[in-house]
This record gives sequence, structure tokens and C-alpha cells, in this order.
Amino acid sequence: MISETDAIAILLVLTQCLMFVVGLIFLISGLDDLFIDLYFTVRSNYRNYFVLPKYAPMTEDNLRNTPEQPLAVLIPAWDEFAVIRPMLENTLRSLEYANYTIFVGTYPNDPQTQLEVEKVREKHKNVQRIVCPHDGPTNKADCLNWVYQGIKLYEKNKGINFQIFVMQDCEDVIHPLCYKLFNYLIPRKDMVQLPVQSLTGKWYKFTAGHYLDEFAQAHYKDMVVREALNHSIPAAGVGCAFSRRAFDTVAGSNNNQLFSINSLTEDYDFGFRLKVHGLSQIFVRFATTRLVMRKNFWSRKSRLVPTKEMVCVREYFPAAFGAAVRQKSRWVIGIALQGWANLGWAWDGGTKYMLFRDRKALITNLANMLGYLVLLIVVSLWLISWISPDAYRYPPLLEEGGFLWYLLLINGAFFMLRVFLRGFCVQRLYGWREAFLSVPRMAWGNVINFMATCRAIKLYSRYLRTGKLIAWDKTTHHYPSENELLSYRRKLGDLLLDARVITVEQLNSALQQQRQKQERLGKILEEMGCLSEEDIENALSRQ
Repeated sequence: MISETDAIAILLVLTQCLMFVVGLIFLISGLDDLFIDLYFTVRSNYRNYFVLPKYAPMTEDNLRNTPEQPLAVLIPAWDEFAVIRPMLENTLRSLEYANYTIFVGTYPNDPQTQLEVEKVREKHKNVQRIVCPHDGPTNKADCLNWVYQGIKLYEKNKGINFQIFVMQDCEDVIHPLCYKLFNYLIPRKDMVQLPVQSLTGKWYKFTAGHYLDEFAQAHYKDMVVREALNHSIPAAGVGCAFSRRAFDTVAGSNNNQLFSINSLTEDYDFGFRLKVHGLSQIFVRFATTRLVMRKNFWSRKSRLVPTKEMVCVREYFPAAFGAAVRQKSRWVIGIALQGWANLGWAWDGGTKYMLFRDRKALITNLANMLGYLVLLIVVSLWLISWISPDAYRYPPLLEEGGFLWYLLLINGAFFMLRVFLRGFCVQRLYGWREAFLSVPRMAWGNVINFMATCRAIKLYSRYLRTGKLIAWDKTTHHYPSENELLSYRRKLGDLLLDARVITVEQLNSALQQQRQKQERLGKILEEMGCLSEEDIENALSRQ
């Protein structure tokens, strides 16, 4: 029979061993992240001071003046009847691109989604519905493969050859210039990936908010380094475009099967397949400048402030804990587990390093929770000593000057650096409020990642045991309301300033009159003699 004293002593020994193992994992991961941070800092400064000054920057005029190529949009849809129609209608209304056709992949046993797509197709000739030949859900890759076959049939019937293929999801809010940017870069590049950003919500929705933080860090810093080191990037599945050469090459080398049905993250897998064929890839962060009306904090007077607006794809990520765990478990299976099985390690050094970064989540996601467990034990022992100072004194878990002591100090410094840099990335894209919220959301995100990894291991183990493919574990999506979308549409005054038909002074004067008269801005500007009715019509058509 083990006494209470012996049990506590055993617990302390096990805790010390756990601290050693977790500490080493954190040290290796911290050194890895530190290298990425240093590389990003050095590269950014070098480009800013020595590279970019030699070249004229890309402008909106460059994008708009490039002749439009035929563009096909691939959207897989299973059980998306709640969001697919508003997404399609907003996309059709907001894009500054004319020469495109949207192909939505649906399933025979999903009549509600088919009906919603059909309602849009009846009104817009550039929307097509592709029905997979078998019931769903299969997986996203299978749906996309059938959409691609439908596109080829459409090309044959219509006598058209699409030169650009874009992947989108049913919940995407697409920047008006996204396809102009794809059109400008392709076919010089075979794959173009744009940033993906989370739409902001209530401050207390930590589950949705942790996606905002992770994507801000990945698409502000990590993807930039990945492209520079490896000349290859994983496609995000949304906001990414491919040249015709890329699709023809990959399909031709794989029995006309474009995406791998053996992966739940077919987009991630596709980026590596492009690298095998030596096709060029690029991650692009391009921002436009908008004049936005802001109120001065002290005087409360409104003034126009130049604001950077990223050309990217935005969406609402899951706000429910269970939905987030299901989505992230699919990512862990596809990237870490299926990626390990399908892609292996037989690559060059730079690619192996990136594969290590992708797959280390299998260990670090679990180690984070073990770290919390160690912290809980240490705090509990400290509380016992504080509450009962006369109780038996056990040897300390940490001795100052010992190996574990220095390991803890180094990992503590790495942790503070991680918190600071994540907050920095979030602040650059979303502002100070979200940057401060990123600190507590980091802990909550670790909980989600732990649960997702455990679920991923369970599902993949079942697949290895039974051989049955893991089905499309779809995430329930939420699309922004019309009022929420208004903030992402360009205002009339902004468009008139861009067209250089009015000045900032004229716009300020008109806005002051608008607050008094409560009339339309266009009518006030027309009465002021600043522009004609034709100018207003042109701006409204662009809006």
C-alpha cells in the first residue's frame, strides 16, 4: 500500500520527468520559430532598403489595364444551402472582373443546395451547376475533380479555353480586385496564393478569434518566409489561382485526376505536386490605399484618413468549440498524417524543413496541454505550501542554476517572444484591440488544437485499421449579413476620389452638407457642380 507521502513523491518525480520532456520539445520548437522570425526580419529589411526601391510598385492601374483572360471559379458544395446563394450573389455583385464563370459542384442527394445554386444560375449566365455522379459526401477533392471534368465539358461545348482556375469556398467574401490580381500575375506564375483573413466578430468569441490570430501570423510572416526558403507554398484552398499549364500538367501526370482523393487537405497536397513539376508559385500581399472617414478621438471631428486595404479573401471561421475541433482535426489529418504517408520525406532540404514545421504540430499540440498540466501541479504545490506552511517540505522541482532552471528560462523567453510577435502580426492587420485579445486567445487555441489532434489521431487510426476513407467532415458555415458586407464595399466618395473627378476638399464639404440635409451624397455633389450625372452613374456601376 503506497502512503500519501510516497504518492506525492512519485508524482513529483514524474512531474520533473515531464518537465524535462516538455521543456525539450518547447526548446526545439522555439528555436525553429526563432529562425523563422529572424529570417523574416532580415529579409523584410533587406527588401525594403535594397530591393523594392529599384522597382516601380504594382498599382491598381496595372491590374485594371491588363486584358482579362477567361477565368473559371471552382466551388465545392455539400450541404451549403444556407450560404451558397448569398455568397454567389455578393461575388457577382462586387467583383471588378467580367470574363469569368463560376462552377459549383453539388451532389444528387443534396437537393436544397442544388436549388439555391439554380436560383442564381437562372439570373446569371456565368454561373454553372455541376452535379457529381454519386451521392455525397465523398470528400472535397473528389467533388473538385468532378467540377474540373464539368469545366472541360463546358469548354468543349462553348469553344472556350479558361486560362485561370480559382478555388473558392462557399463562405468566402472576395475582395473586388482579387481576380484582377490573378489575371495580372498569371501565366507568369503558375500558382498565386492571396492572404486569407478572418472577419472580426464579438470580442468574447475566443474560438472564432483564435483563427484570426493564427492566420494573421501565418499569412503576415510565416508564408513569406516559406516562399523565400522553399520557392513553394501550400495552397490554402481559397483565394488561390492556378494557370492552365498547372492544371493540365498535374492532371496529365495523374490519369486525369487533378486532386488527390487520399487527402483531406487536397489544396495542401496540390502545392507540393506543383513543385515536383517545377511550376512557379507565389504568395502575394498587395494592399490598396483607401481614404476612410474617421472621427478624431479628442475633437470628434471627421476627417479622411489613408487606410491600407488588403486584397484578400475573408470569411467567418467556426465560433463553436465542437465545429472548430472538427475542422482542425481535418487539417491535422490531411497535413500531418496523410501528408506524411503520401508525401513522405524524400525532398530537398528546404522542403524537408517545411514538412517538419507542418508535422511538428502532432507533438507540440499535445505538449502544450502537458505543459498546462505541469503548471497546474506546480501551482497546486505552491498553494499547499502557502496554505499549510508547517506541512512536510518536499525537494523543489526546480533548483536554481540547474539544467531545468535554465531550460525554463529559455522557454519562458521564447514564449514571451511568441506572444509579442503574434500580437504584432494581429495589430498590423486588425488593430490594437485584437492584438491585446490575441494573448488570452492563444491559450484557448492550444486547447482547441489539443482536442483536434486527439480526434485526428483517433480517426486516422480507425482508417488504418479498417481501410475506409475518411468522409468529408464538413464545417457548418456562416455568411455575413447584408449590413456586415456593407463595410467591405467601397463607398461612393472613395470611388469618386479614385477616379479623380472630385477633390478631398469637395468631398469633405459635401459630407458636411449631407449631415445637415440628410440627402444622397451624389445629389449634393451634383448640386455643388463638382461632377455630372454621368460621373455618378459610372461610380455607382463600379460600386
